[in-house]
Formats: sequence, structure tokens, C-alpha cells
Amino acid sequence: MHEKTTRPVLVTGATGYVAGRLIPLLLSSGYRVRAMGRSIEKMAARPWGTVPGIELVTGDIMDTASLDNAVAGCGTIYYLVHSMISRKAGYRDADKTGAANMVKAAANQGADHIIYLGGLGDIHHQNISPHLISRNEVGKILQTGPVPATVLRAAMILGSGSASFEILRYLAERLPVMITPKWVSMPTQPIAITNVLEYLKGCLEHPETRGKTFDIGGPDIVSYRDLFAIFAKQAGLPKPMMIPVPVLTPRLSSLWIHLVTPVPAAIARPLAEGLSLPTVCTEHRIRDIIPQDLLTCGQAIERALDRVRQEQVDTCWADAGDLIYPEWAHCGDSGYSGGTILKCGYRAMVQGSASDLWPAVEQVGGETGYYAADLLWKLRGVMDVFSGGVGLQRGRRSRHNLRVGDALDFWRVLEMNAPHRLLLVAEMKLPGQALLEIKITPAGENRCELILLSRFLPKGIWGMAYWYALYPFHQYVFSRMLTGMAKAAGKSLLTPPRRFTPKITNACSLPGE
Repeated sequence: MHEKTTRPVLVTGATGYVAGRLIPLLLSSGYRVRAMGRSIEKMAARPWGTVPGIELVTGDIMDTASLDNAVAGCGTIYYLVHSMISRKAGYRDADKTGAANMVKAAANQGADHIIYLGGLGDIHHQNISPHLISRNEVGKILQTGPVPATVLRAAMILGSGSASFEILRYLAERLPVMITPKWVSMPTQPIAITNVLEYLKGCLEHPETRGKTFDIGGPDIVSYRDLFAIFAKQAGLPKPMMIPVPVLTPRLSSLWIHLVTPVPAAIARPLAEGLSLPTVCTEHRIRDIIPQDLLTCGQAIERALDRVRQEQVDTCWADAGDLIYPEWAHCGDSGYSGGTILKCGYRAMVQGSASDLWPAVEQVGGETGYYAADLLWKLRGVMDVFSGGVGLQRGRRSRHNLRVGDALDFWRVLEMNAPHRLLLVAEMKLPGQALLEIKITPAGENRCELILLSRFLPKGIWGMAYWYALYPFHQYVFSRMLTGMAKAAGKSLLTPPRRFTPKITNACSLPGE
């Protein structure tokens, strides 16, 4: 009997860039899918999170018990986990441990196939990067076990929302003149995300791929200089002028990428290091096994740009961030157990219903801005970038809608209960932890209370100093944000914004919880 009707397919790293696109493809092809991630809430918020044929399971490659539970009963396993974001500098050891854990879990639970997407590049090249070494190590570890593992090796993946594409897009759009490293002339063989997904699905359907390693790439072999020119043509931009210099190291390149694009240096550096060696397919056997129309670089970029313009970016590199609920937000009954939690909250009575106001709340940030003092928000974003944070450059996946787990500038959506509550957790560089909550509470017929509450758990004396230094700005900004939201919704204030929190307090639970 075909596997579609027997055992489910396990997709790990379900909220990551590739997995988040593979899952709906498998579902639409008739497969039962078990999606594994660290947050059920984050997976459930995806468009595929509640469709027939999907099963959501909590799992972590570093937790063998949860991994055994996730693998149990599955036939094929897609290993699409990477620790570069969550483990930062320690990603290499974490990835090796995770791969070894998966080998054991697959064998213990009787799985019959593992499919892994790794990186393309000659591991014996003098410029081989630690990132590419790590991707190669994971593939080799997966192939040491009794369960046959298929390894696909890809260079740059071109698709809306991929880290590589975002770097390409922002550099081309923002820098008509570029000081570039020597590797700008290095040959590479990019592949469209559409073709990557078809190869991944095809390996499930072609048993002759089991236990083998394949290079996958598009039809074009180009230099990075060529890629910028192709992007500029598709985007209707002037061809950027490039001035290569010999002193721009991968570290300096990654810092430059961090300043100009939404991709932080922690991610940009491993990617930049991988650009200093050729990444070209050495064989094309998979094209005979899984034939498909391969998109050219121009076609792939055109498709990606169309999806960006239409706000149809299904997944993004930033989706892979952890959804971590601060412990102090639910710290029990004792008023002192959470430590000194600093709050700044404003409320105003607004004419209209919660449904009337919600669109303005849901569209906060990104291109819309924060409805007040946008210059101050931008200044805070610049400060964050120069502190090593993500700043405002990540923007939003969509201008009009949010889902749990979405990156929103230097925030992440922690909870959302439309049309009443949006809770954001800060991912900016801070001497502490911060939450920003926007609530809409019905208060009678065609009336509701609009509430904005910021909560901050300081880390040491610097955290306290940070809060009180910015407190006057919080008061100025938050009160005006309420007015701006009501105005954006086309509604009038029935009472002016008023602060309802003292300047210092000890607290544990969020209002209404």
C-alpha cells in the first residue's frame, strides 16, 4: 500500500523557511503530515495548522524523549532543522548532537527513510566555511544509521523570504554603489525554492534515492556579480556599480550586511563565509530521477518579487525564531515572586466596536509604523542595529495580517486573540525582557476601551537605568499611539489617553489573565 494512506510523514523544523512550504505541498499531494516544532501555538497559527491531514507535535532534536514521541509511527522523516539561529556560535556541536539523536530515534521507532537538505560546496576547498562543514557533518551522521538517509545539497535558494534572497534584495535596492569582497566573482548555481520543494517531495516518491547524496541546482551557473545584475533587471533598478577590494573579510561583510539588510550578523556571517568558494553542482543524477522544469535565476527572482509585492510571502527566514514566553509573565500568586516588573500603561475610551479597531491594531509596525513618533521608533531601531540587534529592518511578513510567531520589526507575536488582544515580546537588544500588549475591551454599546501596556523586567542596575531614562519617551509615545490607532480606524476618542500604572510596581500576571 502507498505510504500516503499508511504512515504519516514527519517534517521537523515545521516553522522554518523550507519546512513551512513543504508541509502544504505534501498535504495538497495527499500525504498525512506530522509537523514537529517547539511551539504548538506557533504551528497552529500557520495556514496549514488546522487543515485535514495535519498533526502537530511538540519536539526538540536535543530532547530524545520528545524526538522518540514525534518519530513514533512515521515512515519518512524530513530533517529540516538547523541550530544556527537558536544556538548561535554553538550551532555546530548542537547540529551534530541533534543529527545523532535523530539517527537513534529513527532506528528505535522503525522509520524507513530520512531526507535531509544540506549545503553545496567542496569540503576540501581551502575556503570551506564552518557553516558548510557543519551541514556536511549532519548529512554524514544521518547516513551512518540503519535507516537510509537521502542528502540533497543546495547552494543559494532563491525565494521570497529566504535569507539569501533578502540579502540580495536589500543590497541591490539600497546600494547603487557597492564595495564588495573578491568573492563577488565566485561561481554559484542557485536554485528556486519551488524546485527545491519538488526535489524534496520527489525523494519521498522515488525509493531509488534512498541512502544517496545528490547535488541540486538550477540551470544557471552565475557569479554573485551576475546575480545582482539579474535582480536589478527584474526589479527595474539600475545595475549596481561594484568595486571589489581585497580586504573585506567575511566578518566585515557580515557586519555590513547586518547594517543594510534585515538579516542579523549572526546569520549573515556563516552565509558570507560560504560565498568564498565555488558552489556548483558536480553531478546531475537527480534530474533523471525527478525531472522537472528548472527555473532560471531571472524567473526565480521574478516570482519572488511578485510574491513580495502581493504580500504572499508564505514563510520567511525570521520565522525560525523561538517563541519564548517569559516566565515572569506567569509567576504565580505572590506579588513579589517575579521581581521588580516595571510598567507603563495608557487607556482611552473609543467610539466603535472591537472589530472596528482591530485592523489598526493588527497592522501596527512595518510600513504602517506605530501611529505616533515614528522618528523616535526609527531612532530606537538604529540604536538596536548598532547594538547588534535586528532593528526595524525585518518589517512584517504581511502589512495586513499577523499570526502567532511572526516577526514584527524588533518584536515577535507571542499571543493574538482577534479582535481583542495582541501581545508582543521584544527581540531587540535590552538589559532585560519586555512585553508590549494592546487590548480592546468592550465597554457598552458601540464603545470600547483601548489599552496599551508595556512591561519590563530589568536585568541589574543597567536595566533600571534604561527604563527610567526612556520612561518620559514611553509616556509621550504610548499616549499618542492610542490616539493614532483610533484615528487610523476612523474612530474618535471619547476620553483622552490616561496613564493607569504607577512608575514602579511589582507584578506577575498580565491584566485579564
